[in-house]
Amino acid sequence: MKKMKIGFSPCPNDTFIFDALIHDKIDTEGLKFEVIMADVEELNQRAFRGDLAITKLSYHAFFHVLKTYVMMDSGSALGRNCGPLLIKNQGDSNPLSEDLIAIPGKYTTANFLLNFAFPSLQHKKEMLFSDIESAVRENEVKAGLIIHENRFTYSDRGFEKVSDLGAYWEQETNTPIPLGGIAIDRSLDRDIQHKVQRLIRKSISYAFENPMDSSAFVRANAQEMNEDVMRKHIDLYVNDYSLSLGEKGKEAVEKMYDFMLAKGHVKSSENLLFI
Repeated sequence: MKKMKIGFSPCPNDTFIFDALIHDKIDTEGLKFEVIMADVEELNQRAFRGDLAITKLSYHAFFHVLKTYVMMDSGSALGRNCGPLLIKNQGDSNPLSEDLIAIPGKYTTANFLLNFAFPSLQHKKEMLFSDIESAVRENEVKAGLIIHENRFTYSDRGFEKVSDLGAYWEQETNTPIPLGGIAIDRSLDRDIQHKVQRLIRKSISYAFENPMDSSAFVRANAQEMNEDVMRKHIDLYVNDYSLSLGEKGKEAVEKMYDFMLAKGHVKSSENLLFI
C-alpha cells in the first residue's frame, strides 16, 4: 500500500471533504494518507518547500509554486458570496493607506483580493486568522481581513464590514471567487495524480450523500463550535465547484493568474495549471 502525505486545514469545509478519504469510508485503491493538518498559510509555506505530496493551498500561493505542484479538478473552495471581508470596529472610520491592516497571511487569496480591491492598503500585519478580530477590537490594527466561519459571526461581536472583497471580485470579473484548491506534486506519475483526483471526488460525493456522517470529525477540529455556523460554513464553501472546477471555475483561476502576471507578481510558466 502506497502512503502519501496530505495537508489540509482544520476548517469545516476541508474536514467535511476529506473525512471519507482518510477514514476508509471509500475504497482508496491501494493508497493510504498521512494527514498534516494546519492553517492555510502554514500549508502555503510548506508548499513553497515542497514537502507534501498533496496539499490544500491558497490559489494566490499556487501560482508561485507551479514548478512543483499542479492543481486537481476536485477539492477546491470556489463560489459566489463567499469571499473574505474587510472589517473594522463599529463606528470607526474606514482605513486609509497609512493605517495598519491585519491579514491572515501574505500568500492567502484573501490578501490577493485585498490588493485587487484596495491596492493602496499596503501597511499590513500577518497573523493567524483566528486572532484578527481580537487585534481589531484592541486597536492593534485599524481593520482586519477575516476568512472562514468568522464571516458569519463578526457583526455579533461588535464589528462592521468595510468591504466584501469577494463581491468586488465577482463584479469585476463575472467569475466565482477562487479561494483555495488541492494541488499535487507534478513530478508524481500521472496515473497517481489522476487516482488521487478521482478519490477526492469520491470522498466529496460520499460526504454529499451522507452529510451528517462527518459531523464528529468536523466538530472535533472546528474553530467555531456552533453547529449552525459549521453547517453554514460547509454549505458555503463545498459546492459543485468542489466536485469539479468545470469551465467557469478554471476561467476564474486563469483570470487570477493573468492579473498576477500583468502586475508582475509572478513570472510566466510553461507548466499547465491543471491536471
